Amino acid sequence: MPDPPLGAPRGSQRFGDANVSDGSQSFQGVVHGDVHLHPDSFYAVTLITRVHLDRPETPPTPTTNIPFSRDRDFVRREALLGQVHQLCAEAASRVALIGLGGVGKSQIAIEYAYQIREQSPESWVFWLHASNAVRYEQGFRAIADLVKLPGRQDPQNNILQLVGNWLQSGKSGRWVVILDNVDNAGLLLATSDVRRDGQLSTSSHSDNLVGVSSSPTSQTPISYLPYCPHGSVLITSRSRDVALRLVEARDVVAVEPMSQVDAIALIEKKLGTLGKPIDVADTEALAKSLECMPLAIVQATSYISQRAPRCSVRQYLEKFEQSDRKRASLLDFERGQLRRDREARNSIILTWQISFNHIQKMRPSAARLLSMMCFCDRQGIPESLVRRLRDYQQNGNGQEDEEGEAGEQDKEDKEAEDKEVEEGEYGSDDGDLFAEDSASSSDSDSISSADEEFERDVSTLRDFAFVSVNEDGTTFEMHKLVQLATRKWLHGQKEEERWRGEFIRCICAELPTGKYENWGQWKVLLPQARSAAAQRPKNNQESLQDWATVLYKMAWYLKQMGRGNEGQVVAEDAMKIRMRLFGRDNKESLRAIAMVGDIYSLQGKWRDAEKLRAEVMESRKKLLGADHPFTLTSMASLALTYQDQGRWSAAEELFVEVMESRKKLLGADHPHTLGSMNNLASIYLDQGRWSAAEE
Repeated sequence: MPDPPLGAPRGSQRFGDANVSDGSQSFQGVVHGDVHLHPDSFYAVTLITRVHLDRPETPPTPTTNIPFSRDRDFVRREALLGQVHQLCAEAASRVALIGLGGVGKSQIAIEYAYQIREQSPESWVFWLHASNAVRYEQGFRAIADLVKLPGRQDPQNNILQLVGNWLQSGKSGRWVVILDNVDNAGLLLATSDVRRDGQLSTSSHSDNLVGVSSSPTSQTPISYLPYCPHGSVLITSRSRDVALRLVEARDVVAVEPMSQVDAIALIEKKLGTLGKPIDVADTEALAKSLECMPLAIVQATSYISQRAPRCSVRQYLEKFEQSDRKRASLLDFERGQLRRDREARNSIILTWQISFNHIQKMRPSAARLLSMMCFCDRQGIPESLVRRLRDYQQNGNGQEDEEGEAGEQDKEDKEAEDKEVEEGEYGSDDGDLFAEDSASSSDSDSISSADEEFERDVSTLRDFAFVSVNEDGTTFEMHKLVQLATRKWLHGQKEEERWRGEFIRCICAELPTGKYENWGQWKVLLPQARSAAAQRPKNNQESLQDWATVLYKMAWYLKQMGRGNEGQVVAEDAMKIRMRLFGRDNKESLRAIAMVGDIYSLQGKWRDAEKLRAEVMESRKKLLGADHPFTLTSMASLALTYQDQGRWSAAEELFVEVMESRKKLLGADHPHTLGSMNNLASIYLDQGRWSAAEE
């Protein structure tokens, strides 16, 4: 008859001693103790699977589970580290490091952790990766194993609650928890259930968000990290919004790119193993080119080190400056950083693209705004342009609404001549298709809603540090490398050319004409116009038209400013594009040709200016007629060219013809007629014909 089943008391007690004999067998394994059973016992397997014995474990001394070694090349950013130490020293503190991916948040947290262990060996330092629910829970299990919490191996126990209770209790002593990579607030703030196996439940409808439950016992994952006097939590996040949902605003520490001095120091440390002196000017140039971004510096120095001696800092810079494509290729290099999480990318380009994808999913309109702003000049982006970039309606057309030629550069009554140009081919400013935003309706609710959506988009981009604002909040800035990474991201999605065209169209609409009253606007917008000028579309005809208009308006303003060399380049490009698109005798092409002629005249290139102005005059006679205002303006421009060359007779002949035509069309007292008379008088004065000039 078989023996009766044995009980299963806990502890390391020896069971079945009466049955021990020479034929007995000792079992160890899932039963935490020694159990001796008769080899013929029917209940042996049953006992092994039912008995759960916890052997008492020696409590460990405080230590850390930092998953990275200390960085010997770490450049101490004393102000930042000091601020972290000060804030984390407060009782029950919660502090967040925020900033761009690759700016060094985790590296600062690693150094802080090692400094805490040095300064306070009796303190625990725990590292939790918080990118998703699975890793968050794994981190808690690692803590339970590290401190040898009783009950941690029981699948029925809530491991988060078990660790949370221990952290709350005085048994834990002083502790610091570092929550790394907290970029999804929903993960930590959504209520969660713990399944029977002790694991967090997750929603199948979101990206690693903890599942929401109506159970009264549900808790948020962050709540298992208790507020207590002997504990502190340090968070790293790319998002200011996420940080502000977890900590007080005063406890948010913004991590900016390194100072130039620190960036150079990092370069020198990383390249010090090469054993060769590094040119100071080259290191300064490299730090500046990489905008003092730590991860980009580590990438670059790793690339140089791997290829040395065939690649130096100077050679790297030469490659970096070749083109956007080459810069992106170099910044895609993924080696060199050993102290980044296994899920993180070592390429700063790919690091940021993870955030781009997140924004595109969570706030598509903000992603679209970013897709436009990446083509802007990085500094001084005016709010009016940013609003237009966001709200731009694709039913618009960015043609210039005014002639813009020099016309008769009347030395005494230029204003009258400008008025003629103004009211000529396209009418007055009232005809500008983009003069007023569609939001100018009386529907204040609609305006308020549009403003709120705009602010939400801007806040999203600011939260991820992709965009910053100046002190008065009226202009925006971006890092060049962020712009480069965004364009590469768009290229990967086959969207780069589309968004380049949209940006050019918006700039075309935003830019005013080159008239005097618009010069204040131009001082703000000229850098953006230059950026658009550098973004020539490929073969999209509509985008090329807009691009040519941007160049034309830019040339107009530069001509008015007397900056002929820069104006010549853009004016000639505008002329070539329009002639290619429309032919030489098209009115748009003729306006561009006339602009080039004006700039040649400004530069003293009289023969070149004469050739183009004569061509425009003859073409307009054929297209518009000899008495059309634009034809007369072209005749006056050619007369000025003759006058500048001292060809008085030819100039006088044309000025007389213009004056007589205007008398017939406008009357003798019209300002334009009087302006023509003044031009004729100036010819007489140049020749010393005082009586004729007086008449």
